Amino acid sequence: MAVAVNERDTAYWRELKEEMIAAAPMLGIDKIRVTTADPFMELKDRLIRHRELGRESGFEEPDLDKRTDPALLFSEPRSIIAIAVAYPSKLKGAPVSEPGKRRGILSRSAWGQDYHDALRARLDKLARWLYDRVPDARLLSMVDTGALSDRAVAERAGIGWSGKNAAIITPEWGSWVYLGEMITNLPLPADKPVEEGCGDCTICIDACPTGALVGPGELNAQRCISYVTQTKGIVEDELMVKIGNRLYGCDTCQIVCPHNRGVDVRHHVELLPDPETAKPLLRPLLTMGNREFKEKFGESSASWRGRKPIQRNALIALGNFRDTESVPDINRMLREDPRPVLRATAAWALGRIGGEQAEQCLQSASLSEEDDEVKAAIERALLSIAEKRQQGGGQ
Repeated sequence: MAVAVNERDTAYWRELKEEMIAAAPMLGIDKIRVTTADPFMELKDRLIRHRELGRESGFEEPDLDKRTDPALLFSEPRSIIAIAVAYPSKLKGAPVSEPGKRRGILSRSAWGQDYHDALRARLDKLARWLYDRVPDARLLSMVDTGALSDRAVAERAGIGWSGKNAAIITPEWGSWVYLGEMITNLPLPADKPVEEGCGDCTICIDACPTGALVGPGELNAQRCISYVTQTKGIVEDELMVKIGNRLYGCDTCQIVCPHNRGVDVRHHVELLPDPETAKPLLRPLLTMGNREFKEKFGESSASWRGRKPIQRNALIALGNFRDTESVPDINRMLREDPRPVLRATAAWALGRIGGEQAEQCLQSASLSEEDDEVKAAIERALLSIAEKRQQGGGQ
């Protein structure tokens, strides 16, 4: 029966919350919990320190007050509904990466349908469910790109605890979950946070390829491979080596987590990965146009930054594979691509691969290249090959 917000007592809101949680599977949601709309004061202190230390990614909402005070985003908020949707962690039928047919990999958060779309659809269903029961409800949904911290909301609402890998770890599905929230004017009773479960374990911190996890739950985004793969500029040499064959994102700190062991949720069909998209051939990516890129990756969250970062990361991956068969393709990028970032990365990849053919390509390109950053990359690549030769490691 439809009711006005101000016409019901505490018992009604408790029952509505219980009905909402029971309706979660029907709405395509794996877990629903509720927290207050109070400011996240402890988070604000951490964010201020995070900014002072230069550890932000730059993708966040810049206004720290908006990130921590729901009342600045929504008039008279009464509660926040947090949701979690579990996603797959295993790539069944994964194609083999082999010489001449090397493959990159997308992080699990980029498998299947873009999670922003998947969660927004579920939050829309939840909103309609609430409007049917409380027509004058006011709701504001957010997924990832909203001002609030999804993890802070989820932690306080009891979805899971904040792990040392800076991810929310649920008791049911580990950290393989997408998060979203909805600020409301409904006085729903709050849940309690779940008990922290990391204990003395530091496996994720020890396993981070770049040392981006600088402490328990403390992430230096500037060194996080997941962030670096999404940037559009030239990546420093050290980080390119660490990227390996990752085209988008990084799952290392989640893969090693004991709470994620054996977890592989596959009941959301639209989130299941296409093996050829999740682990694509690298060389075709180098010549992929915008139209083809959208056709292949348009439904994945990996597409949000466009094809340039993916192509740059494909060059990095080929370099790390030392894939000699790709030298002609990489050289074509070095000589013909109009984007200096990709030409510089191609130079690095040739230097990483090494050998006489790669060296000749670099020397030839050095005669006509006009961009200073690309010329510097070519010089470094030639020096790298020369050093390998001196050490007896050249081809």
